[in-house]
Amino acid sequence: MENLTPLFLIAGAIILLIIFLYFVPISLWITALFSGVRVGLLELVFMRIRKVPPSLIVNSMINATKAGIDLTTTELETHYLAGGNVPTVIKALISADKANIPLSFKQATAIDLAGRNVFEAVTTSVNPKVINTPNVAAVAQDGIQLIAKARVTVRANINQLVGGAGEETILARVGEGIVTSIGSSISHKTVLENPDMISKLVLQKGLDAGTAYEILSIDIADVDVGENIGAKLQIDQAGADLKVAEAKAEERRAMAVAVEQEMKAKAQEARANVIQAEVEVPQAIAAAFRSGNLGIMDYYRMQNIQSDTEMRNNIANPGQGGGGSNTPNRAKE
Repeated sequence: MENLTPLFLIAGAIILLIIFLYFVPISLWITALFSGVRVGLLELVFMRIRKVPPSLIVNSMINATKAGIDLTTTELETHYLAGGNVPTVIKALISADKANIPLSFKQATAIDLAGRNVFEAVTTSVNPKVINTPNVAAVAQDGIQLIAKARVTVRANINQLVGGAGEETILARVGEGIVTSIGSSISHKTVLENPDMISKLVLQKGLDAGTAYEILSIDIADVDVGENIGAKLQIDQAGADLKVAEAKAEERRAMAVAVEQEMKAKAQEARANVIQAEVEVPQAIAAAFRSGNLGIMDYYRMQNIQSDTEMRNNIANPGQGGGGSNTPNRAKE
């Protein structure tokens, strides 16, 4: 047991030394001192207590100091505790300083905390990037569809990165401008002959207003001829007009059939009235005989007139007459 006691003491001393060196990063303090960064040893201990990696802050301070950027550890700690990316901000400040782009530490941290890559923004300001638009379909005034594709060269606008619209807005506005330009053309041939007219009209609209980018140029990469939309619309309209005309014709036919059926009903009604009147004729003749208003000779004359009428009808319409007649022979006066 006595032999193990020195081992426990040595292990405890080593653990205490590791804990001491963790909270008191002497090697990091020496590195900062020889790099020209003024940072106290006690300040590094406080960083450990505040759960801020001292190596991250010190290395960032060394990079900024070597690049001639005046910063304090407090500013870097504040940005780290706010959830920012300290190394990216330092790289962005160094790149902006070398490229003579005005960018303050406050702007850089605000851009970083807004969720944008501030170093990429500075790189885009130095080296503009190209955004390819998807295929944009538009119809000229002659009804021919054109499918255009453009390349938009943009540069980041540092002052508009916070609160400015992104690439999606640029693409949407450029697509809208292409549709407007093609739609205002009288003929699709004009666009095919001068595709640069699209880019000129789009650039005049100031599409980069309120965005995080500045549009440098819009180049039409390709223009293809699509479908004849005007002819399709005319065909569809003609089909619709035909259906309307057929519906109106069917309506008129139905009305004519209804009128015909109505006239047939009226004709049947008239025949019924005639038949009813003919039934009353014998009764009227009998009443005339009884009252003395009609004599036998008058009756024979009437029969002779009916026989003559029937004979004329048979002569005028041969084949419809029927052989013998039930009417009495012509009476001799």
